[in-house]
Amino acid sequence: MPTSSNIAPSASSRIKSMNRFLANMALAAIVGMLAGCGGVPLYPADEVPPAGTVPGAAPPLSDGAALPPALANGKSRWQPVRWSELPGWNDDALHEAWNAWTKSCERPGSALASLCPEVRRLSIASADEQRAWMVRRLQPYRVEPLQAVAAEGLLTGYYEPLLDASRQPSAAYGVPLYRPPADLAVRKPWFSRQEIDMLPQARAALRGREIAYVADPLDALALQIQGSGRLRITEPDGSRRLVRVAYAGTNDQPYRSVGSWLLQQGATRDATWPGIKAWAAQNPQRLQELLWTNPRVVFFREEPLTELDAAFGPRGAQGVPLTPGRSIAVDKDSIPYGTPVWLASSGLVNLQRLVFAQDTGSAIVGAVRADYFVGWGPEAGEVAGRLKQPLRLWVLWPRP
Repeated sequence: MPTSSNIAPSASSRIKSMNRFLANMALAAIVGMLAGCGGVPLYPADEVPPAGTVPGAAPPLSDGAALPPALANGKSRWQPVRWSELPGWNDDALHEAWNAWTKSCERPGSALASLCPEVRRLSIASADEQRAWMVRRLQPYRVEPLQAVAAEGLLTGYYEPLLDASRQPSAAYGVPLYRPPADLAVRKPWFSRQEIDMLPQARAALRGREIAYVADPLDALALQIQGSGRLRITEPDGSRRLVRVAYAGTNDQPYRSVGSWLLQQGATRDATWPGIKAWAAQNPQRLQELLWTNPRVVFFREEPLTELDAAFGPRGAQGVPLTPGRSIAVDKDSIPYGTPVWLASSGLVNLQRLVFAQDTGSAIVGAVRADYFVGWGPEAGEVAGRLKQPLRLWVLWPRP
């Protein structure tokens, strides 16, 4: 992927816009965190630390101290390194990541739970105090595959679509989003995407299960691929409200990439999501054929979206809300949920930052593999749809 130093001006402008978008999403998450604190003190009255102190404070460990042995974790090997080996370690705005850490502490793993009282207290600490505490309490390990393969992994992006929708079908809104059918657990696999469109039996089983209708079948497919999204729904009385639709199951059919199908057909060289939409606009007579190449259908449940909820993404596999720019999906057999991770990746977006393993996905397989949660809406979709670049990961694990 090109870097911002050697790309055409139009592409450079797009990347600057993407970086501004990521910064704005991070700010929105911080504002949401502060709103959620609404009058609740971060410290008990008798535990407010003096200014300039760090919970559990002690002089930071020397970066020249002896390293611990390597660790094996499921499908990955963790190789101990020094903090100075983490690219950009001294430059990250750690306060932007701390909100994601406190979210992880709502459902921490056993190895990380003991850190959570200190993590919460450090929410109002300075970046220097937060960094010193991390050096004292955590050991960085470079994540490597067990088998000798390429040193770099793969970073992709995902997001939460934001779509206009209607409770009632119309000429403008004719693509339904469904709740799970009543017999989903009985019939396995359930009807494929093509069968749902073609068979009266399948359509009858989904009658009355419609949550809402959207305008574009490709947008509906993107919503299913991402697993959740936001809908601006027009109700029958003309009022509008914002809701979230969250993953509630699938038809148990295999997932097949429509982008890969287009590449195999020689129909396009751009299998990013913007490229797929451009091909569909030029080939509307083949849109149904394209959709049917992916037999998997995702069913949803509707959830209310409060003002506080709207500042965060959907709940990931860890069970906590995702934070834009600070949450990643990982292979859970390589990195446990809730683990703080240092991420370094260069390409469309240059990233050197603290993130948290809070989600997973069927395509996220391998030790050095991550899906970066960008945020929500069209700009997030633009970034996520094009993000595919090399990756390095370091887990930050509690010291004994």
